[in-house]
Amino acid sequence: MSANFEVRGDVAVITLDNPPVNGLGYETRRGIVDGLDKALADAKVKAIVVTGAGKAFSGGADIREFGSPKAIAEPNLLSVIAALEASPKPIVAAVHSVAMGGGLELALGCHYRVAAAGAQIALPEVKIGLIPGAGGTQRLPRVLGVETALNMIVSGEPVKSEMLAKLPGQKLFDKIVEGDIVDAAVAFAREKADARPLPIVSKLKVEYPNADAYFQFARNTVGAMSRNFPAPLKCVDAVAASTKLKFEDGMKLERELFMALMLTPESKALRHAFVAERATTKIPDVPADTPTRAIKKVAMIGAGTMGGGIAMNFLNAGIPVVMLEMKQEALDKGVGIMRKNYEAQVKKGKLKQDKLDERIGLLSTTLKYDDLKDADLVIEAVFEDMAVKEQVFKTLDEVMKPGAILASNTSTLDLDKIASFTKRPEDVIGMHFFSPANVMKLLEVVRGKKTAKDVLATVMQLGKKIKKTTVVSGVTDGFIGNRMIEQYSRQAGFLLEEGATPQQVDKAMEKFGMAMGPFRMGDLAGNDVGWYIRKRRYIEKPDIRYSKTADLLCEMGRFGQKTGAGWYDYVAGKRDAIPSKAVTDMIEKHRADLGITARKIGDDEIVQRLVYALVNEGAKIVDEGIAMRASDIDMVYLAGYGFPLFRGGPMNYADQKGLFNVVQSMKRFAANPLDDQKFWQPAPLLAKLAAEGKSFS
Repeated sequence: MSANFEVRGDVAVITLDNPPVNGLGYETRRGIVDGLDKALADAKVKAIVVTGAGKAFSGGADIREFGSPKAIAEPNLLSVIAALEASPKPIVAAVHSVAMGGGLELALGCHYRVAAAGAQIALPEVKIGLIPGAGGTQRLPRVLGVETALNMIVSGEPVKSEMLAKLPGQKLFDKIVEGDIVDAAVAFAREKADARPLPIVSKLKVEYPNADAYFQFARNTVGAMSRNFPAPLKCVDAVAASTKLKFEDGMKLERELFMALMLTPESKALRHAFVAERATTKIPDVPADTPTRAIKKVAMIGAGTMGGGIAMNFLNAGIPVVMLEMKQEALDKGVGIMRKNYEAQVKKGKLKQDKLDERIGLLSTTLKYDDLKDADLVIEAVFEDMAVKEQVFKTLDEVMKPGAILASNTSTLDLDKIASFTKRPEDVIGMHFFSPANVMKLLEVVRGKKTAKDVLATVMQLGKKIKKTTVVSGVTDGFIGNRMIEQYSRQAGFLLEEGATPQQVDKAMEKFGMAMGPFRMGDLAGNDVGWYIRKRRYIEKPDIRYSKTADLLCEMGRFGQKTGAGWYDYVAGKRDAIPSKAVTDMIEKHRADLGITARKIGDDEIVQRLVYALVNEGAKIVDEGIAMRASDIDMVYLAGYGFPLFRGGPMNYADQKGLFNVVQSMKRFAANPLDDQKFWQPAPLLAKLAAEGKSFS
């Protein structure tokens, strides 16, 4: 059983025990009901306490049961809550640490609730495209009032228990306690042992004046903020029902809305992303209990935009950083930009001045490699050139103490070759941050052939500490994200040659949901970066076909926003992308030089060619073992490349469309003589799964 039962005098204590967050899986639900039966059958027991072991009261549904028959097997959560509510003996929920989703709904089914200060309280189902499904939308308004409950349910954000306890008229918590929560709950239960009638949340009335006007305002506001996501508006409908319908009818509507949302592609995508993010840390040959190295000090090579951004992650986590540059001016400029970034957060109210001072106080600078020798981890963020990397890593090999981890922020270069510049390749790893590094969530962790398991485990743990989504990649040109984006960009170039314009391609992809289209993305990142990579890559592989339009653009000096001109024109001080006649003329001339007559290209073709290019390359990456699983690729694109969350990543999107249909589309693209017919041969894994009627998941 995943719930323990004990009797303390005249009070029974049922303790959920399903690590790590006491998820309400079948065994746990069964354990709660069995414990309740024992307590009710024991004449000596006058009251009951329900609590959670370890670091949570309950985090809600057990994600390991998502989509399985066990998730709805009796006793399901609705049945468990009904049994608690119907108990003739008083039941006290001893809430501590975390009470979220079904965990909070379970507590709402108890007669009384005592909470530890600092407990995180939430109904976060909206974040996986659902509404609370076990009475949360009907019970929470009854104890917190309509507005507070609606805000919590629509946002899904946690609120501390003591904040909620201070609300006037709230009936969620009967008491906030310090010290041992179970001892306090047992004492409270004894006080209430003879109390009758027992308070039942579902019997409370919800009263709200001018409810229709308020909920219409809420729908307008929520609808504007939740484009592409249906769940937030359904949250409003469900909470509105609590003010108009009898409890039983409100519960019926909540269940209908919940079940309908379960079937939406948006919820499937969000649930996929939820599970996929947690899967990224599971490395088959690196057990969870692998010993890790202590990281008490970090060294940063390079004070540029990337180096400064990377350093801020560690300063934010309270880890001292020593930053090295070759010239004092570069150091001063880098530190100035970091301070400016922090000051901007202070102005927006996101950071307090004392925290700014504390973080900057953890930063030291130097012009000498010897000052880095005590660091436990060193990360280089220097120019993307193998000769430069060689010089840096040979020096680090001589300077850094034994056991220090040597990391490269390279975005495309061969990590194994970089590791070979040292006498300790087992200590070398890739830590590929995405710009701006202090903002972007993704961290690609590149595992070399000789990278030690404890080094990998340490960096994965550190990634969590600095609040990154960490994905492991093997060594390949461009790793996961940039190797795939090459094919995406190649297709965008071919579309220009065949008749599309940069603005049409960008608009189609942004309508699909991308944060920005490929050409606006190029202008933001700097078109010269891609130009430099193409020069290196296509000299090595001259048989790869690609559109020369991007090279011609760079030859015009149009490197993007930083030069005021790229695929678009820009006005100083603004980021608005203005269509450029010079670019249109260049594309049309190039098209004429190739003897191509422009054709009309639809948005559907643009989206399919760009997204399926990602999918096909992603399938190769999984097949080659560069990525451990297809869902890791989805996390790379959701966290690092602006792929729409409501589509769940490129591989999940392909699954939703059906891999058979994806392959059929690719066959059509392969018939286009102006495209790369060789690339559109389905990757072996994709072809196999499509033929077998299977999916990447």
